[in-house]
Amino acid sequence: MKYKPSEWMGGFLTFLILHELKKKELCGDELANIIGRRKGSKLTPGTIYPALKKLRDYKLIKLKQKGRKKNYSLTKKGEKELKEMYKAFRQLFKGLKSKIK
Repeated sequence: MKYKPSEWMGGFLTFLILHELKKKELCGDELANIIGRRKGSKLTPGTIYPALKKLRDYKLIKLKQKGRKKNYSLTKKGEKELKEMYKAFRQLFKGLKSKIK
């Protein structure tokens, strides 16, 4: 599933979820807290869980249930998709870092 920057920039949450899950397996609340710190406020369940469901439907992440705790991790397809997103970000924001003071 390849994205054009205009298609996935509106879904920046998808990128952040995949990026965090690349680091380690997390539950939805942990993801909401980590991503929320980036934006300055915690994500609501109504924001994070529909995004997680969509990513599961696309088979980019998988659910691992340990007792009552549900952890999410990247699939091989998710890793590949994240690499494509990183490439698109580098292209989209090339040269911008030097402009930020």
